[in-house]
Amino acid sequence: MSNVDLVQALDSVMKERFATRFYADRPVSHDTVRDILEAARHAPSGANIQPWQVHALAGAAKAEICRDILATHAAEAAQHVSEYTYYASSLPDRYQGRKQAFGQVFYGSLGIAQDDARGRAAQTARNYDFFGAPVGLIVTIDRRLEKGSWLDLGMFLQNVMLAAKVRGLDTCPQETLAKYHRVLRRHLPIAAEDVVVCGMALGVRDAAAAATRGVMERAPVEAFARFHGFETPSGA
Repeated sequence: MSNVDLVQALDSVMKERFATRFYADRPVSHDTVRDILEAARHAPSGANIQPWQVHALAGAAKAEICRDILATHAAEAAQHVSEYTYYASSLPDRYQGRKQAFGQVFYGSLGIAQDDARGRAAQTARNYDFFGAPVGLIVTIDRRLEKGSWLDLGMFLQNVMLAAKVRGLDTCPQETLAKYHRVLRRHLPIAAEDVVVCGMALGVRDAAAAATRGVMERAPVEAFARFHGFETPSGA
């Protein structure tokens, strides 16, 4: 493969990856999951401390955990919160607008009206079965670490998603699973010093169902980047 082909292939993988919430009923082997993590572990981290821990779930182990989380969610959802704050309590207008646009596109593609609280709740509950994906990942980080290590963890998670994509698999990172860290601790050997950061669904995309997904627009480069000291680009 030439350098041009390699660049195009990598760019394509990054541009075509999206959070998939529809999965085919097809297993993913232990070896494949291990290979994905083997590639992802080469993510950069400050001072090479590699601040990630992963619990990979499949089969009966995954099913048991999902049943417990779903039952807990149905009975006492309000009593469970994440150990960290994902969104700012008051988002600046730029980000709030994007968040609202996401909701409109996402729920609209599913035929769920904005005022359909029951429909939205049912869709949210699908998170707790990893959207039917055959593999679920639970990712944790040591609570004694600082924000820099969380940045490192983000690069590791991106590696996981890209490594899955090039193997014909799709993923969906799921912060909402962090709410049920107490339930997860009943089933998994999560250290007391560790924070559950997120889950991640992993499997073969149900192409027909995923095709109904609305298009999530990304901001153009000009909206977030400023160039300083470069020559004027050709054609400008």
